Amino acid sequence: MAVRIVTLSENTAQAGLIGEWGLSILVETESSRVLLDTGLTTSAVHNAGILGIDLSTIDTIVLSHGHVDHTGGLRDVLSRVRKQVRVVAHPDVWALKYAVYGELKRYVGIPFRREELEGLGASFSLSQDPVKIGDNIMTTGEIAMTTDYEAIDPKLCVRDGEHMVPDPLADDLALIVRTGQGLALITGCAHRGIVNTVRHAQRITGVERVHTVIGGTHLFVSTPDRIERTAGDLQSLGLEKLGVSHCTGFHPAAALAREFGDVFFLNNAGTQVTLE
Repeated sequence: MAVRIVTLSENTAQAGLIGEWGLSILVETESSRVLLDTGLTTSAVHNAGILGIDLSTIDTIVLSHGHVDHTGGLRDVLSRVRKQVRVVAHPDVWALKYAVYGELKRYVGIPFRREELEGLGASFSLSQDPVKIGDNIMTTGEIAMTTDYEAIDPKLCVRDGEHMVPDPLADDLALIVRTGQGLALITGCAHRGIVNTVRHAQRITGVERVHTVIGGTHLFVSTPDRIERTAGDLQSLGLEKLGVSHCTGFHPAAALAREFGDVFFLNNAGTQVTLE
């Protein structure tokens, strides 16, 4: 059984497509068509049309977390799906999320009312636990933070009454795809740490072999020490594909490229990966 992974929206794009800060990745198996995230605005829908992908065939949408650059395209995607579709996420996806820069507080949460999205066909399935999507696809559920060097960006907050408090980003999750070669992990931002995410996936599946990691790693605000330790821990997995996106950042991506050589690639809009 082949698994096809197509990136519909990302900061950068292949010729003829639109690049936009955010992420949206389609995962197709024989039995499931799952969309992880929907990008910032219209890029996922636009690029799907250029790539000849019919969004009406999607059976599940998974939200990796509640930030606008992963959920802002949800209304446009639902308008193309044109049927009731399950939307899987953590309950905290609806938290009032902000980015705080000194006195500047900017809302960065889902930009739509839940009732509007439900009127367009969204059937929300909110769970802290892993959710089975199909025979070979599941979500990580809430990711345990076990490394001693991965931490959440302190500028990311939630509003609690009149106060801003640090966002634990408990809603941060990823997709796990079981393949004959091992696990493939598709991440949104990996706010709780890409290594934490991998180790959590290994723990809940009982599968040690991780073949592929694709998506955001949120290393662009990281220290050189964290980048080096992340690269070392990922290298110990024996990955065969590492495709980074979105919030990885130029310098961390370059460091990973040096570490991984031909295993590494930039996963931008239009990238298609097939796993057997």
